[in-house]
Amino acid sequence: MTSPSTRLGVDIGGTFTDIVLETGGQSFSSKVLTTYAAPEDAIIDGMHQVCAKAAIRPAQIDQIIHGTTLATNALIERRGAKTALITTEGFRDVIEMRTESRFEQYDLNLTLPEPLLPRHRRFTVPGRVDARGQILVDLTRADVEAVVDQVAQGGFASVAVGLIHSYLNPAHERLVRDVLAERLPDISVSISSEVSPQMREYERFNTVVANAYIKPLMASYLGRLEDRLRGEGADCPIFLMHSGGGIIGVQDAAQFPVRLVESGPAGGAVFAAHIAARHGIDKVLSFDMGGTTAKICLIKNQTPKTSRVFEVARTYRFKKGSGMPISIPVIDMVEIGAGGGSLAHVDAMRQIRVGPESAGSEPGPACYGRGGDRPAVTDADLVLGKLDADNFAGGSIQLHAPQSEAALSTHIGATLEMAAPTAAFGLAEVVDENMANAARVHAVENGEDLSDYTMIAFGGAAPLHAGRLCEKLGIARCLVPPGAGVGSAIGFLRAPFSFEANRSVYMKLSDFDPETIQALLMELKSEATGFVRGCAPTGPILAEFKVYMRYTGQGWEIPVTLTEAQAMAPDRATFEARFEEDYTKLFGRPVAGMDIEITVWSVNATTPPIPVDPVAAMEGTAPAATTGTRPVFDAAASRFVDAALHDRDALIPDQRAPGPAAITEAETTIIIPASRDAICQPDGCIDMVTKG
Repeated sequence: MTSPSTRLGVDIGGTFTDIVLETGGQSFSSKVLTTYAAPEDAIIDGMHQVCAKAAIRPAQIDQIIHGTTLATNALIERRGAKTALITTEGFRDVIEMRTESRFEQYDLNLTLPEPLLPRHRRFTVPGRVDARGQILVDLTRADVEAVVDQVAQGGFASVAVGLIHSYLNPAHERLVRDVLAERLPDISVSISSEVSPQMREYERFNTVVANAYIKPLMASYLGRLEDRLRGEGADCPIFLMHSGGGIIGVQDAAQFPVRLVESGPAGGAVFAAHIAARHGIDKVLSFDMGGTTAKICLIKNQTPKTSRVFEVARTYRFKKGSGMPISIPVIDMVEIGAGGGSLAHVDAMRQIRVGPESAGSEPGPACYGRGGDRPAVTDADLVLGKLDADNFAGGSIQLHAPQSEAALSTHIGATLEMAAPTAAFGLAEVVDENMANAARVHAVENGEDLSDYTMIAFGGAAPLHAGRLCEKLGIARCLVPPGAGVGSAIGFLRAPFSFEANRSVYMKLSDFDPETIQALLMELKSEATGFVRGCAPTGPILAEFKVYMRYTGQGWEIPVTLTEAQAMAPDRATFEARFEEDYTKLFGRPVAGMDIEITVWSVNATTPPIPVDPVAAMEGTAPAATTGTRPVFDAAASRFVDAALHDRDALIPDQRAPGPAAITEAETTIIIPASRDAICQPDGCIDMVTKG
């Protein structure tokens, strides 16, 4: 497949919309404030800015790759379409009953999150399929028509269909969909056997409900975006980043919008993996801090860790289990409410708390001068000298330090009897410790020691905080790539076209059936390849095979990767050996004498990765030129220090900038603590390393 010569990457975040244009071997970028009422307005504005920088017209753009938080925000803010759920009799309350898990077991007043749909919007039909896919009680067209008549009276815009064990036998769900299409042709319909054909009805029902809930919204947005871009002359193919780290077409995105829920963060992980591959680093902690959230992801062997289930809209201090489970392929990461716009307050215990509430772009932090009067992380960074008020976002946004000081004094200083700089120090330390603690927990859950890792920091706010985070985590090295402030948008341009097809079919190794396995994996490969071929009509498509296995009696599975040869010629001994190998890596030893079972089968079809040019590391033997100094607060020393100022564009490979220092660029600023030095590498990465 011939690569398009001019490509545009667009990432809509909670505060900024990032635009990156790559053409003729050059890259041009811009950050504009996100326009909530019509997100496409910010895209058009940013597109014209980068086109002007590149001296091209929008009509010369060959391809647009887009990621957005629109789907996520719609779920968090509960502003999707009026949606109904049709499910099996007796299972109406599954999404409300949840599981037996308590995410805060010692809280006697624990309040569980409300389901996305209230009970009166959930309807049931007779009919029953058993755990082997056999029909126990038939479902007739008359049964379905009676329920569809009730749905028609409710004035719903979208319907989710989730029937018990439909992942094994989707016949009943397809019948419901067909009747809905005949009787209510204007209603959007999602069925769980297509959206998430996996076992565990709570997760599957939630996923199909979420898909139906945001489907009309995303279809409308994508349609408007295509029309606006075409009207501006950019009449080119548009693709979207999905949560699993690949790219899908607009039509597939409109059909399965739930797969876009983590599209922006996924782009960041792909960006970090690409940098890791260029530098030959096998263990990476990806740190992406934007205006609203911070995302932390483990990347091993240049591949982000993936998962089949994640949670969105956590309601209880971002605790696992307090959100809405979404069962789709996703890059596994921790996301916390810690961004440049995260707001701070003092709680009843006289402790500073930061996030998850964010000032966003409207009105934004107090220093934006747009009406915000509460202190955000950006206000603390400005007061601590990390930001230049006259050169924020490339000079496009003027910051106002007096308003930051007033907000910090009013909301933190007055209560805790401290001056604005001290309040800013406290705010910054709290948010940094929140992120460090999230990274520690994530590493422990995955059996990893972060002292062996290299951090790759990107996002508008990450380079401001990465040095302090490394100090807290004991990480010796941090890379800040070129374009770090728009890293996720760059990641979109590095991502392959891909789609993962999966299905739950239960099988014990004692009942191993090679013919059934081979047929199932070939069917999944064909399904996944079909999605990718719709985006990439020519060129090779690779297939990655996974099976999810566990010992009989265990509650959850581990992913086991197979080669194509192992998948196409299934062998019981090979499956058992691969499972025990991976199980031992995670838990130290296998369990003797127990049968093993497979619950989920998965095939990910993907275009080949973009080739990388290896980078030979430099030691930093030449001093970097400075443009002056300014006071910057050093958290480790608890005082202001004179930091040398450097222009990133003026740095050349092998130059060293000793800390304390600040390296400025259009989209962000890199703060080098006194404990670190910065080395400019051949590819433009700033390599922040421990002194000595």
